[in-house]
Amino acid sequence: MSILNRPYFRDEEAAHAFLESILWPSGTVCPHCGVIGTAYKIAANPEKRVRYGLYKCKDCRKQFTVKVGTVFEHARVPLYKALQAAYLLCSSKKGISAHQISRSLEISIKAAWFLMHRVREAMAPHPQLFEMMGGRRKTVEVDETYVGGRETNKHKWKRAPKWQWADAKEAVISLVERGGKVRSYQVPSVNARNISKVLREQLKEGTTIYSDQLKSYKTIRPIRHRPTASVNHSIGEYVRGDVHTNTIEGYFSILKRGINGVYHHVSPKHLKRYLAEFDFRYNERAALEVDDFTRTMRALLGIKGKRLTYKQGPGLEAQA
Repeated sequence: MSILNRPYFRDEEAAHAFLESILWPSGTVCPHCGVIGTAYKIAANPEKRVRYGLYKCKDCRKQFTVKVGTVFEHARVPLYKALQAAYLLCSSKKGISAHQISRSLEISIKAAWFLMHRVREAMAPHPQLFEMMGGRRKTVEVDETYVGGRETNKHKWKRAPKWQWADAKEAVISLVERGGKVRSYQVPSVNARNISKVLREQLKEGTTIYSDQLKSYKTIRPIRHRPTASVNHSIGEYVRGDVHTNTIEGYFSILKRGINGVYHHVSPKHLKRYLAEFDFRYNERAALEVDDFTRTMRALLGIKGKRLTYKQGPGLEAQA
């Protein structure tokens, strides 16, 4: 039997109970006053427009559901369909398009697109849980890539001037800890200043850094880190002992195949959410003994304390 036949993937009341078990392991939590375990449930009555999973706090006397204060708040899509979308996105190695979600869940493309961005927002790391990467006897590979189509593939009237071709794509810097996790950052451009800023903010003291022969890496003088070691791809050198960037190149191959083969086009203002999606799946991968259902559960834990409106759009700055 398909996992999507489970009650919380096809029944609204069961979906609310499932999400409550994830977000409220110690009892109901009122999002208005923060009191735990004092709310009582109001029986659902669709005919009188009484929602499923509705509670009323005995202290502040306000009503709420488990979706209040999460990325699913005010979502018009039924919760059980939102859970299906979260599972499909978490279990698809290279992502799943909004058009496919629209057809599978029988919702509009606009609703599917917004729903997928809600799930990606849940996948993004919470600033309060931030922890630096690396450390002594730890190795981190750093590399850059560019996201966007080639100017030569565009219609002539859509092409940027040739002198702007270098800036036509969006720059991404990624850090991968060997045997650990990845973090990707959208930056205005790949230069020594931006790279140094990312390394200093993300890496612990004593981290060994491996990179390629990009000139920007040579000008970096990381005070707290060991001198960087690099491989020279221009002369066909890809591995020299333990020095290589093959781990991060493997991550980039998954990222590029997902963006080019599934999404086809990614807006610059939403790129960081797509990076969060691919980072999350890599960090919760099967090699770390995380299966599809566990990965989905961990993504749903990230919906709490976040809001996303349809008109809201991120800036182009690097993620904090």
